Amino acid sequence: MDEEDDIILSELPDDELTLQMHDDLYDGMKEEIDEGVNILLGRGWAPYRVLTEALVAGMTIVGKDFRDGILFVPEVLLAANAMKSGMSILKPLLAETGAPRVGKMVIGTVKGDIHDIGKNLVGMMMEGAGFEVQDLGINNSVEKYLEALETEEPDILGMSALLTTTMPYMKVVIDTLVEKGMRDDYIVLVGGAPLNEEFGKAIGADAYCRDAAVAVETAKEFMDRKHNQLAAG
Repeated sequence: MDEEDDIILSELPDDELTLQMHDDLYDGMKEEIDEGVNILLGRGWAPYRVLTEALVAGMTIVGKDFRDGILFVPEVLLAANAMKSGMSILKPLLAETGAPRVGKMVIGTVKGDIHDIGKNLVGMMMEGAGFEVQDLGINNSVEKYLEALETEEPDILGMSALLTTTMPYMKVVIDTLVEKGMRDDYIVLVGGAPLNEEFGKAIGADAYCRDAAVAVETAKEFMDRKHNQLAAG
């Protein structure tokens, strides 16, 4: 934070501090986010409250402005990195308190494709929305996805491709899930520059997400539906 701003985070009341943290997150200010998280914890805030009111609420604003074309990828990456830094303080505490999570996602770029900026952004934004994310990295075979699904037991499988030549591999993964009788166990989201909604439907994905902000909104909608079905059942 610039010296001339003269905002001393520790002197702000809780409501002003959380709003300041939303601003700092928006500006990608890692140190200020860490400081804010520690101040709120020091004031007796539960880790889950810090996560939802200070971090997730801030990243929601970032996500909306990214979706609306006000923010761009470099700025969102900075915000997501600041969020991640704050999260690293909260993660062990959340694990201790058994805080509820929105859902869990396994995400990876498909076999033959080594592009990962979009995937990384989705992973960061999903974490920013309170999801647990297991990132498999790039160039993932069917076997690697299956292994991760069995080990991690996620709610959502996310696949990314940036090449028209690697897009069809998404169908290979989904078809394998169908063959093994596992397809209905997961929400499958796909994304990447050359994809579109028609392609997503054609390969049997639950949804195509054009960017990270849409991926978060879509994942939340599917998880709400899933929770409602479980409650009704």
